[in-house]
Amino acid sequence: MSDIDAIISDLERASEALNDAAMSLITGAIRNGEKERPPLEKKVSQARRSVDKALFILRSV
Repeated sequence: MSDIDAIISDLERASEALNDAAMSLITGAIRNGEKERPPLEKKVSQARRSVDKALFILRSV
């Protein structure tokens, strides 16, 4: 496995973990009767999108 392949694997795990965290935050907000997305969930989702962009770039190398 090359260094790039290892980084891709790490980023894939990070993307999944960020997605799980975002879903957990949304679920908690729904349970608490909140009407809007939690601010932290917005930041976590933004981070996940950034990781996904990096994955896209690295996979095209």
